Amino acid sequence: MTGPPMTAQTTTTAPRPILDSPRPRAEQLLVGFFTVIPMLALIAAVPLAWGWGLSWLDVGLAVFFYFLSGLGVTVGFHRYFTHRAFTANRGLRNGLAIAGSLALQGDVITWVADHRRHHVFTDKEGDPHSPWLYGTTVGALAKGFWHAHSGWLFNRDRTNAARFTPDLVADRDIARISRQFPLWTVVSLATPTLIGGLATLSWWGALTAFFWAGLVRVSVLHHVTWSINSICHMIGERPFAARGKATNVWPLAILSMGESWHNLHHADPTCARHGVRRGELDMTGRIIWILERLGWATRVRWPTSARIAELTASR
Repeated sequence: MTGPPMTAQTTTTAPRPILDSPRPRAEQLLVGFFTVIPMLALIAAVPLAWGWGLSWLDVGLAVFFYFLSGLGVTVGFHRYFTHRAFTANRGLRNGLAIAGSLALQGDVITWVADHRRHHVFTDKEGDPHSPWLYGTTVGALAKGFWHAHSGWLFNRDRTNAARFTPDLVADRDIARISRQFPLWTVVSLATPTLIGGLATLSWWGALTAFFWAGLVRVSVLHHVTWSINSICHMIGERPFAARGKATNVWPLAILSMGESWHNLHHADPTCARHGVRRGELDMTGRIIWILERLGWATRVRWPTSARIAELTASR
């Protein structure tokens, strides 16, 4: 006896769950450690900078590693790996994965899985870091701001990479770089320390470089990135039609390397440039433009005037 004919309904498999198994407690402790310790260093930075403990070498190293790791996140983790705003050759792809890992915001697969989930469930149930999940009262928004800014990092929920990043899991180079995240953490903190020590031929030079270009640099970049999740979903301009409540916040444009033109990003997520109007500085978009001129990035999804007009008209 034969069974019933196969139909679309009988052959369709259920979608994979949104969340994977919870983070192991040891891993969660490390997440907390590398969130809190740089934050404490940032608090300590104010009195330390007042007259001692900060040299021009420290400033130079901090700025260099801030933009190196920050552009690794914005060009690499975000616009390339998450949204495929352009195509990269193997060398650039691996380099971006390593540079983004130096920001100490988690490994590339975890970061991308969280962000793709954010776009699927923007500002509603399932979004890992929306400030609007608890309501619209003053108290609810205060709780939501904390949750979106950094509170979400302290729960053990882990986005299911098999559902949101199967392409990266299947990429042997990227999967290896992702597993090597502890190594890139050491490299991110040890490299400026080593440069500071060798340049000054002193342990003090190594220590101040570790503090400023290591811990403080990481913390400032953390807070700028977290501000895109919190501030840029609460206040600012919304000139384009977008899902959720993403906004443009111009004071963050330089430190965020163009990521704070967040309203356009949610209106057109695969666009390689987020700052599309006159005066909207977008360093990340400019770097992608340079990579395209070098032939390392291809099929770049630049905004068109017709697309911008469409997004503006459909508000």
